[in-house]
Amino acid sequence: MTKQVQQLDRVIIRFAGDSGDGMQLTGSRFTSETAAFGNDLSTLPDFPAEIRAPAGTLPGVSAFQLHFADHEITTPGDAPNVLVAMNPAALKANLKDLPPGADIIVNTDEFTKRNLAKVGYESNPLEDGSLDRYQVHALPLTSMTVDALEGLDISKKDAERAKNMFALGLLSWLYSRPTEGTIEFLRRRFAKKPAIMEANIKAFQAGWSFGETTEAFSVQYEVKPAPMPAGTYRNITGNLALAYGLIAASRRSGLPLFLGSYPITPASDILHELSKHKNFGVRTFQAEDEIAGIGAALGAAFGGALAVTTTSGPGVALKTETIGLAVALELPLVICDIQRGGPSTGLPTKTEQADLLQAMFGRNGEAPAPIVAARSPGDCFDAALEACRIALKYRTPVFLLSDGYLANGSEPWRIPDTDALPDLRVEFATEPNGPNGEFWPYLRDPQTLARPWAVPGTPGLEHRIGGLEKADRTGTVSYDPDNHDLMVRTRAAKIEGIARDIPLLEVEDPTGDARVLVLGWGSTYGPIGAACRAVRDAGFTVAQAHLRHLNPFPANTGEVLRRYDKVLIPEMNLGQLALLVRAKYLVDAIGYNRVRGLPFKAVELAEAIQEVIKSV
Repeated sequence: MTKQVQQLDRVIIRFAGDSGDGMQLTGSRFTSETAAFGNDLSTLPDFPAEIRAPAGTLPGVSAFQLHFADHEITTPGDAPNVLVAMNPAALKANLKDLPPGADIIVNTDEFTKRNLAKVGYESNPLEDGSLDRYQVHALPLTSMTVDALEGLDISKKDAERAKNMFALGLLSWLYSRPTEGTIEFLRRRFAKKPAIMEANIKAFQAGWSFGETTEAFSVQYEVKPAPMPAGTYRNITGNLALAYGLIAASRRSGLPLFLGSYPITPASDILHELSKHKNFGVRTFQAEDEIAGIGAALGAAFGGALAVTTTSGPGVALKTETIGLAVALELPLVICDIQRGGPSTGLPTKTEQADLLQAMFGRNGEAPAPIVAARSPGDCFDAALEACRIALKYRTPVFLLSDGYLANGSEPWRIPDTDALPDLRVEFATEPNGPNGEFWPYLRDPQTLARPWAVPGTPGLEHRIGGLEKADRTGTVSYDPDNHDLMVRTRAAKIEGIARDIPLLEVEDPTGDARVLVLGWGSTYGPIGAACRAVRDAGFTVAQAHLRHLNPFPANTGEVLRRYDKVLIPEMNLGQLALLVRAKYLVDAIGYNRVRGLPFKAVELAEAIQEVIKSV
């Protein structure tokens, strides 16, 4: 059968099913093939915190959304054009997000009376007309998969498990995705289980063939590659990019990388990835708890390593005392906080950016620390380099903020020229610097106010460390009131001085006459950008600026804010950046705040921006 091929400029697909149905694998494979094809893309994995949530229930639904296009995009999309629902729970959990006319591909084998009742369906939605607003493709995916694998030396249960590969094959045909990469992936993944490997490959190919031959789909779609700057690209998640950024910083500084960490969602993948790179001099230590993890990292910093600890919000709370010790010792340490929904255990697998005030103030005493925030999955690489640069140059702990959306989401990333990366080499102290041949560990560089970094064991550079206040220059324990005041102010001045060493805040204001500025930080970058473009397309003028450095702010931040009549700050918290901006610059910033565990939708932001513009 010859089928029509229809050109599309973009598509948003959501795969959804039980957390054991392989939806994250299905989505990631579709994403990898899409990246290889050359589309721009953005993804949003969404899965329950439980290792195996109850099958067939709403809390157990796992989903993976992918937005891909023939042009630049910055978000995983507001509403799916296509939903693949492997059971009634997946349909019910995601139906509210679908626009009228969306395509729904459902696995009819799972729409049994028991499964329908489990999620509160009194009648079968595939038969009662409740889905008439959508284009429904009801397919027995499970039984078709079992039939396709008949004769293989596997159990019926194993055959049924391959239904996600059947669905992947069907969607790969429907949207003209390459197949070679997925087949090769399955060969590698199941190399030690040849029967399972054969079953998954055959199911994938059967799904493709079904799409090509069935009358259920009369149209095949094509989304052409997106024009991008020349270079070598790969698909990358935020956690992977962050890990690579840390390795790059280690190589560019000439220092061994040491990670002291304790597993915690959604930061654990950084530990997993760095543990694979011993060949680059990376040492990873999985500690017995968060406190031991950062304690080991700070010890490594004292010993002359590029020291890192990774965690999420609950872990930062446990690391607080040692972070304060790092401030007092003035040693370089990078604290990677991959934020998640809180408080307490909160929403471990959902995203939030509510740890800004914790990073800013969450220590006893006056203990300032620089804060750097990544804005996209690929940008996690550059943010990691910048956090390491500041930590090494200014001898200070630095917070690197990412979040669950960036950590698990992915996008195409142009692999950088390593020779063009910043030179992060540092000089250790090698000889005494005091007037009488002694070593003064707190005699500071006049430009950066950083103290010397003396590796233990260097002859003549023996010095005292610990949490008690140090005397200026000599580093001995001091209880002198004036000395404490001097040291507190000096440590604060060192952090404030970093503002001279970071880029000025850039503003995107195409017409130059906007009266409203939208200011963001972290992962709101993509939704804010998409919303501002939509607002301009609607005939309004609006300016956009995005903060990478949150402590200190760029030197021109106050001047930029005062240039506009209104400042709108969208945040996935209850107004933390807005609080800091109001306090520091006396600007009556307007907050747009959502804490739903999900990224902003561009259409919602666009409406909020237009309301502010109309109020000016």
